[in-house]
Amino acid sequence: MSLDQIQDRITAAEANAGRAPGSAKLIAVSKVQPDARVRAVLDAGHRVFGENRVQEAAAKWPGFRDEFGPVELHLLGPLQSNKARQAMDLFDVIHSVDRPKLARTLARLADEQGRCPDLFVQVNTGAEPQKAGILPDDADEMIAECRTLGLPVLGLMCIPPVDEDAATHFQMLSDIAARNGLTGLSMGMSDDFETAIAHGATHIRVGSAIFGARVAP
Repeated sequence: MSLDQIQDRITAAEANAGRAPGSAKLIAVSKVQPDARVRAVLDAGHRVFGENRVQEAAAKWPGFRDEFGPVELHLLGPLQSNKARQAMDLFDVIHSVDRPKLARTLARLADEQGRCPDLFVQVNTGAEPQKAGILPDDADEMIAECRTLGLPVLGLMCIPPVDEDAATHFQMLSDIAARNGLTGLSMGMSDDFETAIAHGATHIRVGSAIFGARVAP
């Protein structure tokens, strides 16, 4: 599916939800994609991309940024504390703040550097043991701690269980955000981004629908 077709579907979903055009930002998820596919999306004019691993992004994006100019880069996958410094240098937004230790590490580095990427707290809405994310019952406390540390938390992120109704999880995330005064909602992927937009998503993460099936590393 072309980038223009995805954008048209986003615009239609925004209209159906009574939202302003452009209120849901498209993050093109380029993880494990060949450079030629990424280059094609850059050539089409898109400048917002997402990666899951710091190491892969570090190998890919400095060169593309030199060639194409500024690119807004989002870290979507789990972040190890020992990779935090590199992530802060490379990414504009980190969506996977999922534990107090990581928040404290980011705050320390932000104090050292005088800057910090925008952040989303990841919530494990399905309480799945194999997934990262703070549990829903602990989300309020985690958000409060991030604020106490002075971190720039824009909102919340989730990845619903594959075998459950995504809308239930999107609504849960929206409710947690609303009661904490957060407006950013990073939710929705290739198969469910229109449902996410209907529930208030401000950032949607679309990979295979833009790039095609992932290529194994």
